[in-house]
Amino acid sequence: MAQQQAQWIWMNGEIVPREQACVQVSAHALHYGNGVFEGIRCYDSPDGPALFRVDDHIDRLFASATVYEMKIPYSSDALVEAICEVVHRNRLRECYIRPLCFFAGHLAMHPVNDPIEVAIIALPFFEWTGKESKKKGIRVTISSWRKFSSSMVPTTAKGCGQYLNSLLAVQEATRRGYDEALLLNSDNQIAEGPAENVFLVKDGTLLTNDERSSILPGITRATVVKIARDLGLPVEICALDLEKLYSADEAFLTGTAVEIVPVQEVDGRKIGSGVPGRITELIQESFQAAVTGHDGRYRGWLHPVPMGTGQAVTASGD
Repeated sequence: MAQQQAQWIWMNGEIVPREQACVQVSAHALHYGNGVFEGIRCYDSPDGPALFRVDDHIDRLFASATVYEMKIPYSSDALVEAICEVVHRNRLRECYIRPLCFFAGHLAMHPVNDPIEVAIIALPFFEWTGKESKKKGIRVTISSWRKFSSSMVPTTAKGCGQYLNSLLAVQEATRRGYDEALLLNSDNQIAEGPAENVFLVKDGTLLTNDERSSILPGITRATVVKIARDLGLPVEICALDLEKLYSADEAFLTGTAVEIVPVQEVDGRKIGSGVPGRITELIQESFQAAVTGHDGRYRGWLHPVPMGTGQAVTASGD
């Protein structure tokens, strides 16, 4: 299914038509993948469109930029304002938002003093994995590609070029006839999906790994951990191996785009009964109540999108 494109894009401080949001083919990031990005969701809440955990996403964007010695020329507040403007200008109530910061200069390997460009796009909401996948679960394969370790590339940063690793895993899974891949790390333990963290359920306890397993610690992952503990469910942070996966009662993947999607089978092996389990469904329901503002305990995670027209945002001079 082709993704819908929003008409208006925020580019370097102003809203422009999508056709005018252009990048030079000599851009450093296009050749070397030297950029950072985030994926943020806007949900339709009782109070109108609301960004979910936008401050956490923007904090991670700046942390990723620091790793790559990139100084984003806008403040956190300016970027949140810009995101709101993109949502409002495109008249969206639910959408996926992608802030992107990248080096735009010459082709030398080290981008010394190269300009940094910032863009924010929005994709009208659609089910990333499909509604049926949320209900029935997906079929997953263990990829032959390994997740890189933090001694190779910083796994806790969300860098553009890092996702070539994920792309290879997705292509392989598709060729094999599966919905998604799981990558092992250099220690032969489960790392993550191409763009998702992994949760297992065993005897009523949620199991998930952390950055020591070469993962990007997802904001949806952190949300699920918090919700599960609030529900009184025990959560154990530990390394995950294939034995734990195959013997799990339930398994699911989490991510901003996919939200929470159950795993039905791995390489033909059923996980549990082969259908989404009780705890997975409880987490799904609780998550949806949180992100849409129907659970008052988590209203602090929502940032309402103002209904005003907004203004162009000026780059900071420091």
